Amino acid sequence: MITPIFKKFKIEAYRPGKSKVRKLKRVIKLSQNESALGISPKAMKLISNKKLILDKYPDGKSQDLRKAISKKYKCDFNKIICGAGSDEVIQMLCQLYLNPKDEVVVPEYSFLMYRIYAKIVGAKVLFAKEINFKVSIKEILKKVTKKTKIVFIANPNNPTATYLTKKEILELRRKINRRILLVVDDAYSEYMRNKDYTSGLDLFRNKDNVFIMRTFSKMFGLASLRIGWGYGSKKIIDALNVIKPPFNINGVAQLAAAESLKDKDFINRSVKHNLFYAKKLKKFLEIYNIYSNEISANFLFLNFDKSKITAKYLYKKLQQKGVILRSTEDGYGIKNKLRLTIGNKRENLEFMKTVKKILN
Repeated sequence: MITPIFKKFKIEAYRPGKSKVRKLKRVIKLSQNESALGISPKAMKLISNKKLILDKYPDGKSQDLRKAISKKYKCDFNKIICGAGSDEVIQMLCQLYLNPKDEVVVPEYSFLMYRIYAKIVGAKVLFAKEINFKVSIKEILKKVTKKTKIVFIANPNNPTATYLTKKEILELRRKINRRILLVVDDAYSEYMRNKDYTSGLDLFRNKDNVFIMRTFSKMFGLASLRIGWGYGSKKIIDALNVIKPPFNINGVAQLAAAESLKDKDFINRSVKHNLFYAKKLKKFLEIYNIYSNEISANFLFLNFDKSKITAKYLYKKLQQKGVILRSTEDGYGIKNKLRLTIGNKRENLEFMKTVKKILN
């Protein structure tokens, strides 16, 4: 048998946080930044009770969902594109903008799909050093050249949970060449209540050289349905629609996402829950000299540099007892740190109880 020759990519494949532990049926998964409260009750009721039409193709333009997004965020319906997760939107942007040998600038520690999709189309990825695990405008500017086509940032950043203030992100857009596309990933913006923070959508909705990304996987609990969206100039959106797969968002996902946006009570409860338990977990871990970032997203970036134990030690001990955190060595290459997703009440209490048993 002969296998036809295919391309070979010098790319490290994306490795998600673990979700299972061998020989354990019950685990607490705090490794993938999923919604602590699950799916919106309104969305669940809709997709449970509605007579779903599954034998027909979905709306290839996601029109009802885009109308719901437009209404919720007071933005232009014609400047919205939906993707199978924000991953697909990243992929389409790289296909649209990048040719072999073009350059992309990303922060040193950032969502791995930025670099993966850029490399797939043959672009060169330059990594801007972070200062104390925070995106540095100065370091990004050092990496920008005449070949730079896109600068990607997530704000707040994953996995470090740090963020750029309104003043800082405006400075970044002002200082990079206006012909470079600045992509701002707002994946965790719904959780943010910090006074010096403003989302990319609120800052740049009328800027033609900024593209905003959002997801339904975090706050809205629809990670399994794979749905995200992007917002940019109509020229960019029209061009993306040419390369977008025709039926990329399934009908159930479109219904659930649109209904989730209407559930104000769920959104408010999610924010309140996240702030309460993030503070509680942060304070608890400081007893063991395990420190974390200022509270921003729905996760904590745990620093073990001042602790008597290592990140690797606690990671392995917790996993043996069925509690899974995200190792930042995998993919990110960050040593002696862990990422802890804020879970539901039971999960958070069980996490603290298990840590006490291990360390006391």
